[in-house]
Amino acid sequence: MTNLFWVATGGAIGAMARYGMGMWLINLSKIFPFATLIVNITGSFLLALLFATQYQQAEPNQQLWLFLGVGVLGAFTTFSTFSLDVVLLAQQGDYIKALLYACLNAFGCIAAVLLALWLKS
Repeated sequence: MTNLFWVATGGAIGAMARYGMGMWLINLSKIFPFATLIVNITGSFLLALLFATQYQQAEPNQQLWLFLGVGVLGAFTTFSTFSLDVVLLAQQGDYIKALLYACLNAFGCIAAVLLALWLKS
């Protein structure tokens, strides 16, 4: 039950942060889904940084991982929203935007993970 507490508490914080990011970037997101892009790249970077920090230790902190990794960052990142954004852009006939958005998310998130792991090495 304690593990569920850490995940749920972190998830609530991550969901509020995700909502806040969307509200903060609402005007930019009318042009292009920047909020989701920024959340996915930032979330990927932070999750990789947390992973590298936790699992390079002899005894990783399980509660910290559940709270931050599974809870906060799990709720903060929005890959499902990303997928919907790509499909909606394509359905609107914005095929170039849909392809650009998908590529920026994929390569940006992978680059963020590599950068975080490099910084921790």
